[in-house]
Amino acid sequence: MNADPNAPIGVFDSGIGGLTVAREIMRNLPSERIVYFGDTARLPYGNKSKETILRFSRQIVRFLKEQQVKAIVVACNTASAFAVDELREETDTPLLGVIEAGARVAAARTVNRKIGVIGTEGTVRSRIHESFLKKLDPEVTVYGKACPLFVPLVEEGWLHDPVTVEVARRYLQEMKEEQVDTLILGCTHYPLLRSTIGNIMGENVTLVNPAYETALALRAMLEEQGINRQENVQEEFPYRFFVSDLAEKFQSFANSILPYDVKMTRKIDIERY
Repeated sequence: MNADPNAPIGVFDSGIGGLTVAREIMRNLPSERIVYFGDTARLPYGNKSKETILRFSRQIVRFLKEQQVKAIVVACNTASAFAVDELREETDTPLLGVIEAGARVAAARTVNRKIGVIGTEGTVRSRIHESFLKKLDPEVTVYGKACPLFVPLVEEGWLHDPVTVEVARRYLQEMKEEQVDTLILGCTHYPLLRSTIGNIMGENVTLVNPAYETALALRAMLEEQGINRQENVQEEFPYRFFVSDLAEKFQSFANSILPYDVKMTRKIDIERY
C-alpha cells in the first residue's frame, strides 16, 4: 500500500495513558501529524476479556482509517497484548504495538537476565512480554507484577504524592527481592511515575519506557516504507484529538503532559464503527 507521506499517524489507547506515546512521537518525529483516539467511555481495558478488547480495537481502527491515517500505533499495552496480531491480518495499514519495542530494548540492556514487567492485570496475565523476551533470549527470567492502583493515581494527578510513593514501594518490593536489573514500564501511564519508580528501584536498575522506544520504532518503520513526512509544514492543527467520553477532562490532562496546547477535543460515538 502506497500511503501518502503527508497523511497523519493514528494513535489509540483505552484513555489518556497513550498520550505518553503521542508525546514521544511529537518530540522524536516533529514533522508528523497525529490523530489520537482515547476510548474514555469504555476504559479501563486491563480487566476486560480478549474478545471485548478485540471488538473495541477493530472499531477504533475503522474510525482511524476513516481519518485516512498512513500508520496506526496501538498505544495501549492491553490492546497490544490481545489485538495486534489479528488487526495486522485484517488491515493493510502498517500497525505497531507498544510491547515489541520495549521488549527488544530490555533484552539488549539486561545483564543478569532478570527482567521485571509492571502493568495492568490484563497485560501481566497475558504474559505477552515474557513470550517476546523468551524469543529474543530464552535464558531470561521474567517477573510480572500487576499495579492496578497506578492508573487512577496518575489520572488524579498524584504523581509525587506520598500515597503514590507508598503504593509504588509496596508494588515494587517483589521486583527488588528478585533483583531484576531491568524493568519494563508496561502500561502507558507509568512513564509519568518514572522518577518515583526509579528512586525506589535504585540507579542500578534500567527502566525501559516503551513509549519512547515505540516512537523510535515508528520512525524506522516510516522511513523503511518511504512514507515519512519530509517537510515540517507549519499548520494550525497538526494534532487532532478524539474521545468516546469526557472530552474536557481528557483535554485538561493532555495539556498537563503534552508539549502542545490542545485547543479542541471532539467526542465521537465509537459504537457506530
